[in-house]
Amino acid sequence: MTNQKPENATEGGPVIHGTLEMLDGRVCLRFELNLDHSVENVWRAVSVPDELRRWFPGAVDWTPEAGETFEAGGALLEVTEVDVPHHLAWTYAGQLQSFELADVGDGCRFAFVHVFDDLPLAAQTAAGWESYLMRLDPHLRGEHLTEANAHGQWAEIHELYAERFGVDPEPGRKFAEALRSAES
Repeated sequence: MTNQKPENATEGGPVIHGTLEMLDGRVCLRFELNLDHSVENVWRAVSVPDELRRWFPGAVDWTPEAGETFEAGGALLEVTEVDVPHHLAWTYAGQLQSFELADVGDGCRFAFVHVFDDLPLAAQTAAGWESYLMRLDPHLRGEHLTEANAHGQWAEIHELYAERFGVDPEPGRKFAEALRSAES
């Protein structure tokens, strides 16, 4: 990735890429990364199920093709838009999610968008997505970053997002504590 040190990075601390805006009364999280990989390679990583599974949670066996529907984790996933190799959008349990890819020099600008309704959970949701998205670049380089390692700085990332978004950090702290208790 070419943006390892954006203006929000602290020396030795995690990097966060997400922004929050309200869209028709809903929370819209947007994550943008500049990757040193072609749009075509990144498109394969976001659209081919076996590649998507290596870094993204809950990958399904899609084509993907607009109108495809799947049951995933007890909720309906519907592919809503496909513009190969630049845009892929779907709804999952009524929440819009999408990948957007654009050529930038020899690389790619990658964006992931998630639209949902629960503002108090924005920092917790953003920290989770940040942890998964940090697995994309290693995957594209032929490496593997485990989910456990990617989530290693989750609590610190969560606190940065809570501060950035101006939301109460307690829901995420309780979530993290419950996970630690379950692992013990």
